[in-house]
Amino acid sequence: MDRESLLAFWTIVAGVLCNSACAILGCYMVLRRMSLLGDAISHAVLPGTVIAVVWSGQLVGWQVFAGAVAVGILTAFLTQALSNFGNVPEDSSMGVVFTSLFALGVILLNQYASQVDLDPGCVLYGLIEFVPLDTVQWLGMEIPRAIFSLATVAGLTVLFVTVLWKELKIVSFDAALATAMGISAITVHYLLMAMVAVVTVASFEAVGSILVIAMLIVPPATAHLLTDRLVTMQILAVGCACLSAILGYYLAEYWNTSVAGMMSVVAGGLFTISVIFAPQHGLLVKVVRKWRLTVRIIKEDILAVLYREEERGRRDGRETRLARGVCIRFAGGGLLARWVIPLMRGEGLIVDAGEGCLALTDTGRRRAESLVRSHRLWEAYLERYFELPRDHLHEPASRIEHFLGPNLQQEISEELAAPTQDPHGQVIPKADLPGTEKA
Repeated sequence: MDRESLLAFWTIVAGVLCNSACAILGCYMVLRRMSLLGDAISHAVLPGTVIAVVWSGQLVGWQVFAGAVAVGILTAFLTQALSNFGNVPEDSSMGVVFTSLFALGVILLNQYASQVDLDPGCVLYGLIEFVPLDTVQWLGMEIPRAIFSLATVAGLTVLFVTVLWKELKIVSFDAALATAMGISAITVHYLLMAMVAVVTVASFEAVGSILVIAMLIVPPATAHLLTDRLVTMQILAVGCACLSAILGYYLAEYWNTSVAGMMSVVAGGLFTISVIFAPQHGLLVKVVRKWRLTVRIIKEDILAVLYREEERGRRDGRETRLARGVCIRFAGGGLLARWVIPLMRGEGLIVDAGEGCLALTDTGRRRAESLVRSHRLWEAYLERYFELPRDHLHEPASRIEHFLGPNLQQEISEELAAPTQDPHGQVIPKADLPGTEKA
């Protein structure tokens, strides 16, 4: 492997280790709706780090980690204290604490940067592309020094999640339940905050205190759009983090820009793709669902008006058909209602009855009967239990009729002792599907 490929390899490895550790912990931050607290900790640990570096004279070591962890826990404690005892909203208390501590850290960094080898740009923005240049000998190989700390932190993160898997899972989804089960939600909370602080400090050299936020929140948020299971979410978050590291490096090399910054941009791009194309929560799926629901409601509105016309026709002893234009107007008019008519013909729900009129087929009539039954049962239910005036029953029933299936219709019918007429004296159609009505 030539030198250029070796530098690329170690840079990507550093990014993968750093991003993966952040992504694993970030899943819990996202689930607990505490993303801003992760942001707060990653900024607020700066003064602790600077003080530890100035005191010890070293950029790495237990003193730096201890200082960061202490300030990280202090940030979580002060945020909770301001919210509980200061009657301050939680988001406001986060903003007050982390901006104050971060500002203090910037002042200390600029004040003492000349005394130690601590560059503000490196701490804030990161220089991951320089990680392969600082190496040590290990098993006869030149290994970047930062890889050891990042690998250690990544391993500790996996161990932390493995040991406290049950506690973290329960606290993340239901802290009250965790307390009832004898699990100290506060202790788990502070342990998580401490681990976030440790990962943040280890990431300083790789991605900096600002850009680490992207890896702490964006990959988990992306995974959260793709799944509702915690294990799958963490696997997807790590995958997104690794992909961000690999693509980010090569894109940064292609455009000759910041590697850490490009990794964050790629993570943001993956999140954007998920927002649009996620199979359950994506915008595209929501648009398709809304479109399909709109088309279904228009179809059912047309079926209902044709069925009611048939009722009037049978009662008056006349032909039962309705003009196409009337059906379109009843369904709201517009191009979509006009487009649905041929679609309903193709599905065998309606047929042309001559002179521009439409009529129901047997299939369409059965669908319409179920819809009208749903409407009239709901009117009867509203009158009995909500005591609404009769002229206020039709509108809410027209909305809910599209969502009451046979099972709910049966439950309502049983609750009302199987009524045969609605409050307006209209006959409630009988359920003709097996199992939807008791004999």
